[in-house]
Amino acid sequence: MQLLNNIKKQVARWPYSLISVMAGLSAFGAYTSMYAFRKAFAAGTFTGHQYLHVDYKAWLVIAQVLGYMLSKFYGIRFIAEVKSKSRGKSILVLVGISWLALLLFAVIPAPYNIICLFINGFPLGMIWGLVFGYLEGRKATEFMAAVLSISLIFASGFVKTVARNVMGSMHISEYVMPFVTGAIFVVPLLLFVLFLEVMPPPTEQDRQLRTERSSMNATERRAFLTRFLPGIILTIIVYLLLTVMRDIRDNFEVEIWHGLGVKNNNIFASIDSVISVAVLVGISLLILIKNNLKAFAVIHIFIICGCLLAGVATLFFNAGAISPIWWMTMAGLGLYAGYVPYNAIFFERMIASFHYKSNVGFIMYVADAIGYLGSISVLLLKELGNPHISWDLFFKNGLIILSVIGTLSGILSLIYFMQSARKSTNEKKNLTFFTV
Repeated sequence: MQLLNNIKKQVARWPYSLISVMAGLSAFGAYTSMYAFRKAFAAGTFTGHQYLHVDYKAWLVIAQVLGYMLSKFYGIRFIAEVKSKSRGKSILVLVGISWLALLLFAVIPAPYNIICLFINGFPLGMIWGLVFGYLEGRKATEFMAAVLSISLIFASGFVKTVARNVMGSMHISEYVMPFVTGAIFVVPLLLFVLFLEVMPPPTEQDRQLRTERSSMNATERRAFLTRFLPGIILTIIVYLLLTVMRDIRDNFEVEIWHGLGVKNNNIFASIDSVISVAVLVGISLLILIKNNLKAFAVIHIFIICGCLLAGVATLFFNAGAISPIWWMTMAGLGLYAGYVPYNAIFFERMIASFHYKSNVGFIMYVADAIGYLGSISVLLLKELGNPHISWDLFFKNGLIILSVIGTLSGILSLIYFMQSARKSTNEKKNLTFFTV
């Protein structure tokens, strides 16, 4: 403990910009490492197995998403109330539980090992809120959060590439592969969490620019939802659609590519790397906008354009105007251009715009809980209602729906929050006038 405190004192002397870069990279590394415990199994196809007329892999995905979803509902309270000193320990304990579940998945025969993916998913659902807690409420949050959020794009393809190469080089089964892939990332996870732990707290300037962040009790959480309810509903509609489509791409990307006739194991990381850089540049530039409300409006436009791009790319592909690789690249870029801001800066700038003392983790987990509820509902609907439709066709149809409803809801959300901000400003001016 004394050694950790000494390291903290040394890091606190570093330039603010260097701390921000190292914090962003450490958050990225920690969350990417977590993905090895969460998504490695998706690199397998588990073909030839069905239970109750549903593919075995679909059961695995459903089980994990169910655990992940329930974790998000539990996280609404847990993340809102967690103290900063408990974050690092919580991350390591939760990932450790998920890794143990992967060991059980390897040794327990199918279909009984399906429950192991549920156990694996539940603790991992709280990692995002714990990691983001290190970054929020700072003047460089956009940059750090953008770097962190790129892990949402890069990590999935990277982990799948590692996992499939592990199977090929070590000649292990699809059942053992998730545990072994996780083992590769244990040491990196420990190192990245260690640096996050020695990161100094927000400065006084940070608190002035971005509003002080604090834990929230039940009364404060209800008041927050009541204050912004119309905008939150519209926001969650967009986020729900983005979560569903992003989850389908994440869990069944191998099947989508195979349906398109592409079977290159390195395609996942190469396509996602391009998308990662594009989204990182776009979101990082928002740090240049000092006015919180203006930045909040630009973020809305960013999300709306992402929804539109995913739909337009799909229409072009259906018309035969672009190749499968161009479609997956453009559709993925649009999907993540809409999805990543919610996980990085949307709620950060929302809280700063309205100077509302709260924390990002709470409202992020409200959105996540509903988003993953929608994701598992769609999975069940597809597998139980129409299991014969291919994942590439299902993905295409879903992107069109996302484009229409997501764009409209995003526009309405922008209008609501701008009007709400204008009303708040007028009320403050009137209060000042009467006080004088």
